[in-house]
Amino acid sequence: MSEDKKFGHNSKKDFLKNPVQHIDITSFDSQKIIASMEKMSFVSRETANAAKIYNQMIKDKDCTIFLTLAGSTSAAGCMHIYRDMVKYNMVDAIVATGASIIDMDFFEALGFKHYQGSQFQDDTELRKNYIDRIYDTYIDEDELQICDKKICEIADGLDPRNYTSREFIHEMGKYLKKNSIKKDSLIETAFDHNVPIFCPAFTDSSAGFGLVIHQEKNPKKHITIDSIREFRELTEIKIKSKSSGLFMIGGGVPKNFIQDTVICAELLGKEVEMHKYAVQITVADSRDGACSSSTLKEASSWGKVDITKEQMVFAEATSVLPLIASDAYHKGAWKNRDRKNFTKIFG
Repeated sequence: MSEDKKFGHNSKKDFLKNPVQHIDITSFDSQKIIASMEKMSFVSRETANAAKIYNQMIKDKDCTIFLTLAGSTSAAGCMHIYRDMVKYNMVDAIVATGASIIDMDFFEALGFKHYQGSQFQDDTELRKNYIDRIYDTYIDEDELQICDKKICEIADGLDPRNYTSREFIHEMGKYLKKNSIKKDSLIETAFDHNVPIFCPAFTDSSAGFGLVIHQEKNPKKHITIDSIREFRELTEIKIKSKSSGLFMIGGGVPKNFIQDTVICAELLGKEVEMHKYAVQITVADSRDGACSSSTLKEASSWGKVDITKEQMVFAEATSVLPLIASDAYHKGAWKNRDRKNFTKIFG
């Protein structure tokens, strides 16, 4: 579809002109803000306590830190925060939605961008221009379909067998080392530092479209994604960890998937502790009983999370995450951590 072709009052170029700029937590020091918020109330004090708990995780040399991602914060400008949490050894493993990793991170690694838009824009006009909207953020659908096809291309080059999402994302890291336009993506940085990324609902993303195309092209010899084995792999990381902490953005499948490793380990006859530390940043309401919004205290009743060092932060993540992450970066406890290198345990 031509970039210059007009539909209605605007052309595609009119919509896609202000790229989202990802925030850099190393460029500002939020320690004084967090310290001041500790003396306040409401979400400010929750945020300060979350920062305190996250720093405790980082200082605890026995603690494996799991980052979980749900929602669209990566597209909204937090992509480099997650990358830097890996780069500066503040995260040991990641559990995410497929969209966070493929539609947002891999998409930008290919040289594409997300754009500032408006939640009040006529969506019919956006559709005519082949533009997808995430609240007030735009994506070029033509570029997203290129992303789909790159997934197919990677899959076409692999031995036809079962892969976990972690294995496939590792192969994506290899691909980006040679082919990325934008360097230092989350996938490539995790590849460099042996930080495994799991996407338990991998096909609910651009990866799903790419793998369907791959299987259609290769009906008898194709790859498949084994979500059961990746649950076993993630549980293996929990079993090998003396203690563990959760830093959760949103809820959904990633949140439940990592919490369930405690139960899975027990069912395998292994003695493991509940997750010792837990922080969740969410706007979900717990009153409807939904899993995404279940409080960390509720998770304790299932034997998943210890409630002595937990904090729910009921805030939109892009507003408080940069403060928490910058505080941890500038406090510098990560400098004294040994990398866990969990990718290496899977060969």
